[in-house]
Amino acid sequence: MAERQAHRKRWITGLAGLAALAVCVAWGGAVLGVLVAAALLVSLYEYFRITCTPAAGLLTDPVLVAGYGFGVALIAAAHTGRPELLAVLVALDVLACGFIGIFRFPSDRSVVERVAKQIQGLCYIGLPLCLLILLRAAPQGTTWVFLLCAVIFAGDTAALYAGTAWGRHKLSPAISPGKTIEGAAAGLAANLVVAAAGKALFLPEMGWGACVLFALGAGAMGQVGDLFESQLKRVSNVKDSGAILPGHGGVLDRIDALLFAAPVAYLFRFAGGGA
Repeated sequence: MAERQAHRKRWITGLAGLAALAVCVAWGGAVLGVLVAAALLVSLYEYFRITCTPAAGLLTDPVLVAGYGFGVALIAAAHTGRPELLAVLVALDVLACGFIGIFRFPSDRSVVERVAKQIQGLCYIGLPLCLLILLRAAPQGTTWVFLLCAVIFAGDTAALYAGTAWGRHKLSPAISPGKTIEGAAAGLAANLVVAAAGKALFLPEMGWGACVLFALGAGAMGQVGDLFESQLKRVSNVKDSGAILPGHGGVLDRIDALLFAAPVAYLFRFAGGGA
């Protein structure tokens, strides 16, 4: 009974989230920008909660606060169509962290570790989310973002249920004991099916070879992204990144695969695979 209720809660939250995401992606503009900025801020908070020591002030530490500020600046740069500013903003964040660290180091030597984790978090979460905004702004961008989300979410769902039903061989027991090779294979199969349907219905100009490579590349990197976040949580002995999404954990738990798959979609779209 408890398991059935957990699955029901997961589906209700998932479908509600997908509906909100679909509206924001279709609307685009400031609506999408605000949604992505909110997702970034919550995900960064969850990431800092996982990786930083309990003594760190997640909303008051100057290094972490700088991360929130530069994260929003990254989203604003992508929203205004200024991708050339992304590298500059990351570099400025490094400079700001260095400046803060110099003044705090004498009394707080752990600041060096927080600086490293903050810069990693900004690159890990902020840059892929910016790529999603830039992808949405491109010709056929709405289609590409919907296709990417559908591919990743279908793969996640197939991996979960196939792994639960038929999983026998562990995929990476040291990181995530629940994930299986059978589940991963089912996830990749679902990635291929959804990508093929999306190509046939909405992207006929995309070659079948590129479609297969996109599905396998995005799907595989999505699974790596899932494992990467699980690795962070394993080291810190944290089960979920947060509890804001009933049945799913935190926002970072929900978008971890998307963060690693977004660069693949961006590369395929702008390297000619989707032209």
